[in-house]
Formats: sequence, structure tokens, C-alpha cells
Amino acid sequence: AELAQARANLRAAESELAEVVGKSVAKNIRQYRDAVDAETQERLMRLHGATLVTMDDPAYPALLAEIYDPPLMLFTRGGLLETDQYAVAIVGTRKPTNYGLGMAERLGADLAARGITVVSGMAEGIDAAAHRGAMRVGGRTIAVLGSGVDQVFPAIHADLMREIIQNGAVVSLFPMGMPAMAGNFPQRNRVISGLAMGLIVVEAGPTSGALITARHAAEQGREVFAVPGHAGHPCSMGPHSLIREGAKLVETVNDVL
Repeated sequence: AELAQARANLRAAESELAEVVGKSVAKNIRQYRDAVDAETQERLMRLHGATLVTMDDPAYPALLAEIYDPPLMLFTRGGLLETDQYAVAIVGTRKPTNYGLGMAERLGADLAARGITVVSGMAEGIDAAAHRGAMRVGGRTIAVLGSGVDQVFPAIHADLMREIIQNGAVVSLFPMGMPAMAGNFPQRNRVISGLAMGLIVVEAGPTSGALITARHAAEQGREVFAVPGHAGHPCSMGPHSLIREGAKLVETVNDVL
């Protein structure tokens, strides 16, 4: 039913859509229609057990709907629950220290054990540790991808992706079959922060994408947290700069709660 409605939306004339949803949204829908083939999407969704959630669907995440210019549609594998509105995102570098890995996994586990959904981006390093921490205690976790939900990136996370689908969901604003490309990740990052009440940065260099996600979180009115690291280490530069700018310092889950 969701796909049928989405296909109808995509096929509608821009002038017709504008009367209902406004000119800017109508333009986005038309551009999306031009970029994808509905029949191919339907086939790939059936093949991978994916679902399409549109903004008028009750399953569309309430927090995400509040941000500026939210994605019109989310492709999902797994399930989105109403309780996922109680979510915290954990992000950081792909090349963390052992200290950073331990902190990310511990925070993921401690949040999930208290019924909070852990959101991250399924990247190597901090993201993967946060997902694994949440699942280790039987909690829920959501991965936001910079590709279609039928694509595994990085490839070594195929097993992790299957586990996340079984213990939460993988979601994407990108259509089925879309490979992971550098240009996709800024848009993906704003969805990570948009799905959560707050965002924790655990180890990030001065040019890390995690800092972009933190800026999105601040712009979206979400709480920004940062874990302090070893003085002088490159991975500590990002969190320390956020703390100087007013992010809340995190040592344990109680600092977040």
C-alpha cells in the first residue's frame, strides 16, 4: 500500500502536488521521480524485504518529521517502532583508539539497557561499536545508510547489517540500488541526528564527518554531547572543540540521561 501511494505521488503532475504539499516539496518529488524507476524499486524491495515509509505514514519517525526539509520517503529493512522516538545517536571516527571503541560500546549498551534506541551510521569504528553495544544487551539500534538499504558498506559489515535488521532497522533516504558515494553522507548525517533526541560524539578528528553531524544536531535543536579523550591525540580534537563550544561532557550514561 505504501509503495502504491508513493508511486501515485511520483507520477502526479508537479502542479497537482504543489496544491497539496507546496511548491518546494512538489519540486523534490518531481526530481525524485526523474531519478528512479518505480518498477525496479518495487522488485528490489520485494527481493530484500524492504518497506517504503512516506511522510503521511504513521510509521514515519515523529522526530525526523520535525526537522527542516525532512526526507519525503525512508526505505527501511527491519521495523520502526513508536518507542524509537526515545533515541540517542552515537557517532565518531572510523579509526578510533581502543579507549574510543570501549566508550562507544559501553554507552551503546548502557543506553539500550534503559530502553533507548541507539542510532548510528554503520561505519567502521565508533559507529559499529555503538550498534554492537546496544545489541549485546538485547536493545534496539537503527543504522542510517549513505546508500540503498540493499547495499552493504563497508562490505565487511554484512553480518553486522543482518544483526541490526533483526534488532531494529536499517534505513535510508536513498533508493534501492544506490551505491555509497561521498556526496550521500552529508544528507545521511542529518537523518542520523534527526532521528535522535541527542547526539554523542566519541572520538573525531578536526575534519571528521561526526562534527558535521553534530552541527546538524545543533541546528535541529537536539542535545549535543561529547566524550573527552586523551590530551593532544588527534581523535580527541573533535570532541574537545565541541565541549569548548558548549557540548555537554560525557563520562557515563548518567551524563546523557
